[in-house]
Order: sequence, then structure tokens, then C-alpha cells
Amino acid sequence: MRLADLDQLARRQHGVIERGQTTMSSSAWHRATENGTLIPLHRRVARLAGTAATPQQQMMAAVLAAGPGAMVSHRSAAFLHGMSPGRPHVVDIIVPTSGTGHVRERTAWVRGLAGVRPHRPSDRGRLTPHRIDDIACTNVLRTLLDLGAVAPNLVPGAVGHALTNRLVSLDAIATCLLEHGRPGRAGVGALRRALDEWTIDAKPADSVLEPAMRRLVANYGLPPVEFHPMVGGREVDFRVLGTPIVIECDGWTFHGRDREQFERDRRDDAEFAAHGWIVLRFTYRAITTQPGRVAGQIRATIERWAGVADPDVA
Repeated sequence: MRLADLDQLARRQHGVIERGQTTMSSSAWHRATENGTLIPLHRRVARLAGTAATPQQQMMAAVLAAGPGAMVSHRSAAFLHGMSPGRPHVVDIIVPTSGTGHVRERTAWVRGLAGVRPHRPSDRGRLTPHRIDDIACTNVLRTLLDLGAVAPNLVPGAVGHALTNRLVSLDAIATCLLEHGRPGRAGVGALRRALDEWTIDAKPADSVLEPAMRRLVANYGLPPVEFHPMVGGREVDFRVLGTPIVIECDGWTFHGRDREQFERDRRDDAEFAAHGWIVLRFTYRAITTQPGRVAGQIRATIERWAGVADPDVA
């Protein structure tokens, strides 16, 4: 097999080649690894010399070494989906389970692959392969569920990323929990707790901002707030109960880049002010990096307007 052909194949697979994908004999493969053209990664799997070693290359190599039907999973799949804060130290993969002796033997030797952690789950739901960067992996919902089984501390952040980037919806996560929520199923509890964190007053939190504000209110002992009430015919983020104060949480995606939304917000604020409402707007950066300052502004506004009757919103 020509070097140019190897190079073309490797380019499609993050620099990785499995011997069965080539016409190379065992001896030719051995010579290529001996002379440095190929750098062995696993049995029958190597990377082409000169290609960059990346997490994606490591994952592709693991899937190719594990054989047909294998897919990246758990922490590694979370990394591919952008839901993990850092590169995993080993590659989590799921290998097929048909119950045959051959598969059991295959699973046994896959366990011997360096830097690879194989999983053979009994729960086969939602295991239709997804592809990211041409690497077979578990889909977002299955990844969240499996992540909870091995790294429950990472699940809230992963759920937040998935929701705010619209990879999944709250309803989809809830449905996934119903489908997999049987006794003893690892990961269900962690995902359910994360879902609870992203739900306020039994209403879905539609961005990262509302949960952050809820934590701020609790941490700084501010008066209770109502989430997503209707005020003057408009749904707002929060209303401080017993006051005419409305808190709106602005995000870049929906309020910063969208000029029309920006103008609409200001028109609504002016209309609210005409009816006696006080609108406080904060950004996600302010809420998360300067919570004390934000809490102080809310508290000062509440104290200033203490005793003011709620405006007539009829």
C-alpha cells in the first residue's frame, strides 16, 4: 500500500489506521512500524508518523481497536459533546454485548488496551451511535446518564451545557429518566438531581442565568422571589415578592447579539416604569463573578422602595 494511500486514510481518521483497513500484510505492517512510518497505539492500530496526538486521535484509536460496534462513551463522550471541562485521562468505550463467547473474549482483551476503559452495560437503551468528528460515540442523553454513573460531580455542569447550547431539552432529559429509571441503574440519581437543579418552582430554567440568580438570592439572604411570573401581561424572569421590583437576567445570545430583542427590552422597561415597576437588569458575568455587588444593588433598591404599594397591573 502506497504511503499516499495511508496518508489519505489517516487524514479521515485523526491520523489513525487499523491494519484491516489496508492491504498491508502482517510483515509489511511490521516493517512500517519498525521504520517509523507507523507508530503503534494498540494491536493492529497505529498512527501515521507526523500526525498530531490529540484526544480525538486517542478515541478513534480505541474505537478501531475495540472493533465493529464500539463507541466512545461516559467521560470521553462528554468531552466530544463539549460537556466536560477537561480531557479525560483514559478513553471510555462501550463494546457490543450479544452474549456470545466471542464477544466475551473480545471484551476481555479490550480491557487490556492501554489507556482504554471498556464498558459492557446491560442497559442497551439509546445506544444508536452518534458521530462527532467522525468518531462513533453515545448520544447526548445516553452520555449524561452514563456520566452520572462514573462522575456524578460532572453531571450538573454537563446538563447546563447541554441545555444552554440546545443540545437537549428538559423534557427530553425527563423522558430519558423515565425510560431508564429502574432500581439499581447507575447514573439515574445523579442525572435526576442535576435536572432538579435546573428546575425552579416546577418551571424549567431556560438559561444558566436563572439558577445562578436563585443561588445568589439564597446565599445573600435576599427576600423571596417568584420565577417567571406574569407582570403587566409580560413574563419576566423574577419578581421580588411584596415589591414593585422586577429582575431580568440578560444573556449574550438572546439579549446582546439580537438588536431587535435589545430594543424590545428597553421599550418594555419604559412601559413598566410608566406603571410604577422598577426593572433591574444584570448580566450572567455580573451574577457569577460579582454576586456581592449584584446582591447589594438589589438590596439597596428594595430598601429604597420599601413600603411602596405594588403597582396597578390590571
